[in-house]
Amino acid sequence: MSTHSQPGPALAPLPPRPTVTVIVPCRNEERFIARCLDSIISTTYPRDRLEILVVDGRSEDRTQVILHEYVNRYSMIRVLDNPGRIQPMALNVGIRAAAGEIIVRMDAHALYPANYIGDLVDALVETGADNVGGVIVTQPATETAVGRAIALALSHPFGVGNAYFRIGVRQSRWVDTVAFFCCRRETFERVGLFDEHQRDEDSEFNARLISAGGRVLLVPQVVAYYYARETLRQVARMYYQYGYSKPLVVGKLGRVTTFRQLVPPIFLLSLVVSAVLAPWIHSVRAVLVAMAATYLLSAIGFAIGAARKSGLRTMATLALVFPIIHFSYGIGYLRSVLEFLRGSRRAWPASLPLSR
Repeated sequence: MSTHSQPGPALAPLPPRPTVTVIVPCRNEERFIARCLDSIISTTYPRDRLEILVVDGRSEDRTQVILHEYVNRYSMIRVLDNPGRIQPMALNVGIRAAAGEIIVRMDAHALYPANYIGDLVDALVETGADNVGGVIVTQPATETAVGRAIALALSHPFGVGNAYFRIGVRQSRWVDTVAFFCCRRETFERVGLFDEHQRDEDSEFNARLISAGGRVLLVPQVVAYYYARETLRQVARMYYQYGYSKPLVVGKLGRVTTFRQLVPPIFLLSLVVSAVLAPWIHSVRAVLVAMAATYLLSAIGFAIGAARKSGLRTMATLALVFPIIHFSYGIGYLRSVLEFLRGSRRAWPASLPLSR
């Protein structure tokens, strides 16, 4: 295990099998919610130590009907209302209502093996980490060229950089963030709840936790199977929102947490500046051509390597998905910075205290 992170505050010991609250934010998840809950219920963790809180954002499809059926069948499941409809608000509703000593977030768009909860709890208890998470294996939402290409892009280093929870690791290591979380409830009492202005709420919370002296552990043998977005438009919107959120975190913490978050906006800004100066400066024109050609060839090369077993249509689509991710993120990031510099966003949102 990598040991670059320093230990956080001393924590009180937990019992061998602490009570666990699972929080599942959802909205309009009729396609996935039943399979998700079935996988959670199949856990090897003792059911008498477990509660499941599904926080629904006022779904407009059959999600609530399905949830009602599960509530009637399983006493451990409760459904809570999320009037704000977005994920950080759902998480805060669930955390405030949680009875467990440990709180685990599990996404409705994923499936979980039986060992998932138990292994995360064991890692949290045994290592002294403040937050632990597993690797997510990204699955295509649809068996189409677009679906397969999106899943490949979201698990490839060229697409997502060194986001270890997406690309995987061979051994446990301290990281800057994980996809979901497994924390003691007291962690939220110490650092506050999720920022309800954020789209990338997990990264923001983990950055704040690390700044407060906490440690985040990635456990590779704990795996969740996550279903990616279905369309290119959804991917573009998601990564635009991720990019837009990052400067908010920088403003709150006063520092950049990881270099990878700067790569897309710096590259995009370099292209824009070079394109503006190219008509007047010959050397800049050459730089612009070199940057664009290198990126294009890299995208094509990585697409060929990653999708060689998935067919030509998936390969071609993957070469398109890579720039959609990078440019959407970069545009969101630069817009957020520009709005701050122009003074249209003067205050950085504060974290919320934990209160019932």
